[in-house]
Amino acid sequence: MAGLTTGGPNVDVSLLYEVNGAARRAPAWVDTAVSLAGEYGILLAMVLLVLWCWRGARRQDEAAAAESFTALVWAPLAAGLALLVNVPLRELVGRRRPFELHEGLHVLEPGWGVGLGNTEYSFASGHTTVAMALGVGLFVAHRKLGILGIGLALVEGVCRVYMGVNYPTDVIGGLALGTAVVLVLAPLALALLDPVVRAVAGSRRLGRLVRAGGRARPLPVDLAQNRTPPAGRRPQDEDLAA
Repeated sequence: MAGLTTGGPNVDVSLLYEVNGAARRAPAWVDTAVSLAGEYGILLAMVLLVLWCWRGARRQDEAAAAESFTALVWAPLAAGLALLVNVPLRELVGRRRPFELHEGLHVLEPGWGVGLGNTEYSFASGHTTVAMALGVGLFVAHRKLGILGIGLALVEGVCRVYMGVNYPTDVIGGLALGTAVVLVLAPLALALLDPVVRAVAGSRRLGRLVRAGGRARPLPVDLAQNRTPPAGRRPQDEDLAA
């Protein structure tokens, strides 16, 4: 598996140099913006998207709100789980950071350019894994916002290559890992989370987390329609009296 890191004239390394080379030609402020976006900004935007989706989901009817809230709870849980799965995967693959094996890269992430003996492995990209898991999880809850989230995950991957800290295949691996964890485990996870979410929705104190109106109240009974006519009077007499 370590052979994945070998250099030479291959598409992975060539694409790495091509994308990262843009960092040398770009103005300093562009490099700073990409570095901040790739390290913190896009993941923060993903969290804000999830919160925005939750805000809209609370305004739906009770059943739809509970379903959307369940999917939104699963999104960050899946992202955390994907990150945990990536820990042994990195050790198994054992792929070194690209700047440790290839000269001439313009490393943008703060700290990576100091002491190239850093031994943290790069496959799969952790940032891209988390971003994609959140994007796909969001897609389960809300199609349009989910597409936007998946688009941001793709941008995250490009940023990581631009910064010189991941190979393109590291990014592809992160996209695949985040997607797989969300979709493969979704049926089981949603089935387990659904009764918990419905219990929260029925709570007097916590119901507002799921639905803006709080805990659902029983509909009032129309007494006029369910009234039993007095003894000796026929229903037709009631209608005539009305």
